[in-house]
Amino acid sequence: MIKKLVELQEKAKTEIMAVKTMHNLNEVKSLYLGKKSPLQEVLTQMKDLTVEEKKEMGIAINAFKQAVEEFVLVKRDLLQKDLINEKLEKEAIDISLPGVKFKDANYHPLELVTREIEEIFIGMGYNIAVGPEVELDLYNFEMLNLPAGHPAREMQDSFYINPTTLLRTHTSPVQARTMLENKNKPIQIICPGKVYRRDDDDATHSHQFMQVEGLVLGSNVSMADLKGTLEYLLKKMFGGDRVIRFRPSYFPFTEPSVEVDVSCFKCNGKGCALCKQNGWIEILGAGMVHPNVLKMAGYDPEVFQGFAFGIGIERVAMLKYGIDDIRNFYTNDIRFLRQF
Repeated sequence: MIKKLVELQEKAKTEIMAVKTMHNLNEVKSLYLGKKSPLQEVLTQMKDLTVEEKKEMGIAINAFKQAVEEFVLVKRDLLQKDLINEKLEKEAIDISLPGVKFKDANYHPLELVTREIEEIFIGMGYNIAVGPEVELDLYNFEMLNLPAGHPAREMQDSFYINPTTLLRTHTSPVQARTMLENKNKPIQIICPGKVYRRDDDDATHSHQFMQVEGLVLGSNVSMADLKGTLEYLLKKMFGGDRVIRFRPSYFPFTEPSVEVDVSCFKCNGKGCALCKQNGWIEILGAGMVHPNVLKMAGYDPEVFQGFAFGIGIERVAMLKYGIDDIRNFYTNDIRFLRQF
C-alpha cells in the first residue's frame, strides 16, 4: 500500500505540473485529495492492518497529502506569474515615449495670507472657529446689535435667500454662535472665512471676499490688550518696525470702535503712492465688544469685557504682494497664481 501511495504521488506531481489553468489545477487536486480519489481506497483498506501497519500507513498518507498540497502551491505560483507576464505583454508601455511633466502646485495668495494669520494667532493661544456661510439674520445682524430697520444694515448690501436667511456679510455670526455655546466662559478665537456683499463696482471691491475676525472675552480685557494684539499681528505681517494708530470710528457691535492704521511699509511713513502720501495705511476695524452684544449672548457686561476686530484677507494680500485689482484673486488665471 505504501508503494502504491509513492506511485500515486509521482503521478499526481506529473499531472499537476502539466495543467495550464487554475480551473484545471483545482480539478486535479480534487482528483487526488477529494472524496472519490484513489486515496479513499487506501483508507478503506486500513481496517485490515495491524496497529504498527496503521501507524506506518498514517505517516505515509500524511506525507502524500502534504506532497500533493506543495505541488499545487508551486503550480499555482507558476500559473499566477504566467498570468501577470501575459498581462504585461498585452499592456506593454512604450518607455521610449516622453513622460508627462507634472508642474509643482502652489497655494493661492489668499490661502497663503490666511494660513500666515492663523499661525500667528495660534501662536498666541487662539482657537480657530468656523461657521456656516448661509446664515440666519438672527446671527448675522440681530445678535450683533443690528435689529431690523437699523440704518447700519444699509452699510452691508446683502444677498438674501428668504426674509430670515442670507449669505453672511461678515464672519461675526461665528462669534455670536461661539458666545452662545460658551456662556460665561472666556473666549479667544479667530474666525476666517468667505463673506458676501453686493459690492463689486471697482478694482478694490468684490461680491465675495474673505475675512478674519477675532474675539477675546474675559474678566479683565482692555483696549490696551487690543492694541498690543493688533500691533503684534501687523509687525509679524509687515515688518518689525511697523507702528499702528487708532482712529475713532463707529460699528454697531463695538463701543468704543476704532479704525486701525499701520505705518506704510513701503515708504516707512514718509509718504508715497501706496499710502496716498500720508504715511499710513488703513488696515482693519476693531473695538470693545458692545454691552448689548454680551447681554444677548448670555454674558454679564459687569463681569465680562472683550474686544473684537475684523481684517480683510484680500486687502492684506493686495498690500503684501503689490496686487492692484481684487478681481485677480477670482479669475483663476494661472499666470497670476504662479507668481506666489
